[in-house]
Amino acid sequence: MHVGPPPRGSDLAARGMAADAESPRVFEAWKGSNIFYLQGRFIFGPDVRSLFLTIFLIVAPVSIFCMFVARKLMDEFSSTLGIPVMVIAVLFTLYDLTLLLVTSGRDPGIVPRNAHPPEPEFFEDNNEVGGARTPQLRLPRTKDVNVNGMTVKVKYCDTCMLYRPPRCSHCSICNNCVERFDHHCPWVGQCIGLRNYRFFYMFVFSTTLLCLYVFGFSWVCIVKIRNAEQISIWRAMTKTPASIVLIIYIFISVWFAGGLSVFHLYLMSTNQTTYENFRYRYDRRANPYNRGVVENFKEIFFTTIPPSKNKFRARVPREQEYQQLTTGGGFMSPNMGRAVGDIEMGRKPVTWDELRAVTQGGDLEEGLSSRNMVDDKDSELSEISPDLRREFLSTRGVEVQAALHHRRSSWGRGGSWETMPEVRAVASAMWETSRIGSGSGSRSMSAASL
Repeated sequence: MHVGPPPRGSDLAARGMAADAESPRVFEAWKGSNIFYLQGRFIFGPDVRSLFLTIFLIVAPVSIFCMFVARKLMDEFSSTLGIPVMVIAVLFTLYDLTLLLVTSGRDPGIVPRNAHPPEPEFFEDNNEVGGARTPQLRLPRTKDVNVNGMTVKVKYCDTCMLYRPPRCSHCSICNNCVERFDHHCPWVGQCIGLRNYRFFYMFVFSTTLLCLYVFGFSWVCIVKIRNAEQISIWRAMTKTPASIVLIIYIFISVWFAGGLSVFHLYLMSTNQTTYENFRYRYDRRANPYNRGVVENFKEIFFTTIPPSKNKFRARVPREQEYQQLTTGGGFMSPNMGRAVGDIEMGRKPVTWDELRAVTQGGDLEEGLSSRNMVDDKDSELSEISPDLRREFLSTRGVEVQAALHHRRSSWGRGGSWETMPEVRAVASAMWETSRIGSGSGSRSMSAASL
């Protein structure tokens, strides 16, 4: 028999490249709720369509301002005043929209999910099968970490299968754990976190300045008309209805944008996030992240933004893809038996028992059917003589206990609910014994009657 020569290194490399080419990219196999554009170069939240509304609310009033107010200042009063006003308004709007897109279209600081849970740290003996306890692996719900000399608890995330870093939280809208999670902003359609908070504040603050700019020059146009025609301010306002519309619109909008700017200015000065401010109330307890006003502002505006931990355009490794398909239950979640949900999740709590019933319902029904078969055979065994039945049950009890103990212990490692071979062997032996016993009993009764 002829055996071909082993493949060369170049052939192995070519095969590896072909296998990698067939595997999907990270953004194609993404488990979060995000939406990607330009082959994974831009990542948005699932509510990215609200971004178009935000753009319209910015562009529409600036367009009205340029067409009616700035043009009126340029045509009727002074071109040296009207042209710079229009140019600055256009450039300021483009700058504001750029900050909006940078905030919305970049990774906010998503923590990559684990392909499998971390190693459990201790056992919990709470299962008893036939008088023997079997240990179950359980992950602690929280861990203590040291932050600036203070102890902070970090929680385990059942969705991402990891312990969240300090200040990290799981966003129920994007379905991701985000570092330094501030909030999910519906106006930008993205989570606000470690990697885009700086641009978010710059966008909010520049929007406030743009509102004040349009608001101020709308009044300048009214005053110019009043001084030129020597009429009252109310008559001058009727001469430029676009200015009146913009003044009312900006007066309403500036409360929102300006109020948000002031609120986040306070959060940055105390090194808090919106989530921490509403949940932990650091005004009533010590804030482990507060390092002083100057250092807090340096941390936001003058530190290097860390690179993204996700390479969305990279290929999913074959090992990771295989682990995602074959990962089984090898531990007890810290939330086992409790409601799955957190204050940031915003979902109806679901117990782990319900989740297990849904995911393993088919295998559980198979196990129950096997158990019902054993019960049926027990009813047939009751027809055997008491001595024979007692002897058989004592032998079967030891075998079943050992089989069930082995099955329950192996469940934690492999997550299988199949009927064990030992149980099937015991059921078959019990069936044969009951059949032989019933046959001999009937022959004895026939001989006695004769």
